[in-house]
Amino acid sequence: MSAREDILGRIRSALRDAPVAPPIPRDYRAASGLGEEALIEMLVDRLVDYKAQVSVVEAAEVPERIAELLADARSYVVPAGFDAGWLAGLDGGRRHVDSISAPLSLAELDSIDAVVTGSAVAVAETGTIILDASPDQGRRAISLVPDHHICVVNVADIAGILPEALRRIDGTRPLTMISGPSATSDIELERVEGVHGPRRLDVLIAR
Repeated sequence: MSAREDILGRIRSALRDAPVAPPIPRDYRAASGLGEEALIEMLVDRLVDYKAQVSVVEAAEVPERIAELLADARSYVVPAGFDAGWLAGLDGGRRHVDSISAPLSLAELDSIDAVVTGSAVAVAETGTIILDASPDQGRRAISLVPDHHICVVNVADIAGILPEALRRIDGTRPLTMISGPSATSDIELERVEGVHGPRRLDVLIAR
């Protein structure tokens, strides 16, 4: 008998006379029932409360808005699968591309001013944006190291509550959940931003 089998056997023996656990209720909300405009309004409200900068734009306006947000950036990084059309008009000389096959080092990422990514899904009720390392979002490191993160959220990818969002993603993928710029209040309840991620978060909600 292995040590594992011995331990599990002792646990089963100790629990043999224990009462049967009652079934766990599963009648919690599974959907918000909100329409598109209500979802956008709630998500914007939560993100602004978290001190993110939010713009609701038409899909055709995304390239122009990204160019405005990157106007002062000396350099920026995008994942290899990011929509090139959204970068139209930007100076390619400032652009760095990160991929699994050719990843930038942490030192290189630390020297880059901004990162632009897509997103997998956003949760309106909690103001949370979830990245799942898909080609348009890239490795987790690129969204955590540069000081400025520009994230594009498609309206179709906004879920009302977390159970709705979880049904849309693959839980086996590396997930990064973002609720506003990086911040902590661990020390004397004083808010400090940029502790473990970007100090500035700009969210573009594309209709």
